Amino acid sequence: MFIDMNPEIRTRISGFLFMSKLSKQDKIDIYNNWKNYNISANQAAKEYGANRANLFYLITLIERHGIEILDAGYTNYSVEFKEKAIRRVLFNHEAADQVSLELGLSSRGMIYNWIRKYKEDGHNVINHKKGRPAHEGQRQTDSRASKANKGPQTEELKTYCRERICKKIERLSLTKNQRPAAQEIVSVVTQLRQELHVTVSFVLDTINSHPDLPHLSRSSYYYTLGKDDKDLKNEKIMKRIKEIFEEHKHRHGYRRITAQLRREGTIVNHKRVKRLMVKMHLYAISIRRRFKYSSYKGTIGKIKPNLTKRHFAAITPDRHWYSDITEFHLNGEKLYLSPVMDGCSQDYTLSRHPVLKQVMDMLDQACQKHPALNGLIFHTDQGWQYQHAAFQAWLKNHGVSQSMSRKGNSLDDGLHGGLLWHS
Repeated sequence: MFIDMNPEIRTRISGFLFMSKLSKQDKIDIYNNWKNYNISANQAAKEYGANRANLFYLITLIERHGIEILDAGYTNYSVEFKEKAIRRVLFNHEAADQVSLELGLSSRGMIYNWIRKYKEDGHNVINHKKGRPAHEGQRQTDSRASKANKGPQTEELKTYCRERICKKIERLSLTKNQRPAAQEIVSVVTQLRQELHVTVSFVLDTINSHPDLPHLSRSSYYYTLGKDDKDLKNEKIMKRIKEIFEEHKHRHGYRRITAQLRREGTIVNHKRVKRLMVKMHLYAISIRRRFKYSSYKGTIGKIKPNLTKRHFAAITPDRHWYSDITEFHLNGEKLYLSPVMDGCSQDYTLSRHPVLKQVMDMLDQACQKHPALNGLIFHTDQGWQYQHAAFQAWLKNHGVSQSMSRKGNSLDDGLHGGLLWHS
């Protein structure tokens, strides 16, 4: 059913956009425009300056109950009617707007107001009287009676409150991946008291009866609640720490920031600076130290004597050869260079890992270019590759004398002792 109207949609002046109340005729026009001219709730909300959700509820309400629903006057709903509607939303988990539409409530905000007052009154449905408030003496009497009856009265409501409490505390533990601090638990308990309108004892008893939740005693709750924040006196230092941290682009840790504060005349312990930075979640950029590669793994084979005695120069080629393994960092990867060098030529191999095969391939390449190796001295450090039996056997089979520098003495090594590698 709808009332016929002019198909030309009326244009409202800008002052009308801020209207908060709609007349009955406005509501009929909105419904007819939606029904017959495909004017959406969004467009009507812009035109009438109303809330889109409220207009959508109005259209759905008229569509379900007809235009006659607009003629319904003020209705004084009973306590049982309100309680039934509230239970459908809170305990049956039905959508509040759907319940309002089924019950034919003129406004979608009515059921939300009922739920809010239901929680404020200790989960009791009360029809509040209209008119002036009571005298002071009467208000005090009502207040005492309200406090005496505060809290859930039925087992169903108690179960609902306990579920809310456990879910809230459990979520607090999951977000931290560890046991939350007492201050955080106290804050949540206080919030639950205000939301559910229950006593502290009810909340703490619910938490402490659950073995998987962090426990908190009543005395600890009030002690933590009344304790002042110990870092209130450190507000100026915390502000300056953050400024220094930002000035140096997150590169300064607590030690350098402590030194900067002391240079500015603020005497502060480095432990306090570290604690305050952790509290403010200020963590300096960490630069990983690169440790120099060392092939020395201890004595795993035969150690050869030092035959060069730091006399690295050779009169003719293929008299003294020198080798070592060096680590390079290139594009985020490690490369290992194994060269063979003397005064006239050099051979080398590259590998991603410092393995024995790399050293043996180096020997094979050098042997192909220099087959006559009798009388050659091959000098290295005491790296594990050069102590390996396969490496020493190759040298022995080719008539090469092996020489090693002393442990931890780079001056005995030909690559570090002054031999130049000409590319």
